[in-house]
Amino acid sequence: MTETKKIKTALVSVYHKDGLENLLAKLNAEGVKFLSTGGTQAFITSLGYECQAVEEVTTYPSILGGRVKTLHPKVFGGILARRDNEGDRQQMQQYEIPEIDLVIVDLYPFEQTVASGATDEDIIEKIDIGGISLIRAAAKNFNDVVIVPSKEEYALLQEILDEKGAQTTIDDRRRLAARAFGVSSRYDTAIKTWFETKL
Repeated sequence: MTETKKIKTALVSVYHKDGLENLLAKLNAEGVKFLSTGGTQAFITSLGYECQAVEEVTTYPSILGGRVKTLHPKVFGGILARRDNEGDRQQMQQYEIPEIDLVIVDLYPFEQTVASGATDEDIIEKIDIGGISLIRAAAKNFNDVVIVPSKEEYALLQEILDEKGAQTTIDDRRRLAARAFGVSSRYDTAIKTWFETKL
């Protein structure tokens, strides 16, 4: 199966911004619209690209000290909606849910924070909730959505974009989804291991 999908809107939510510039430049050149939060949105606009705030879509601000930013039906609906499902399409229209075709995430650095000797409180705050949820949602809906689950995968997306423009095949999306669940699995294992040291 080689069904191709065009990337039209990208949600970018990353902890580390390094290495993102080339990807953003290529996506912008391909006419992809950006959606983001907080520091990532500021970074994107600082490069001269338009970037809509997630808060504009959800009508909710970032709350609880940044613990809740992207966790909203308009964001997750835009990622999880099946584009070939009539019921999903109708609900997207009914609730004004935007299609999100690409999700780029770089998680809070949990393992590095543990290794730094940080306090338990600081370590707990580096357990990423929104990011890991975005990764799992986009990977689950790989039929329609491209997931880039860490900065280690920026190069793979860049390679796809350079070769095909803002078009991906089902094989491209499945490969990135597999990597995404690998990132999710390793991240949760690191958190589990740290909690076990506290027992």
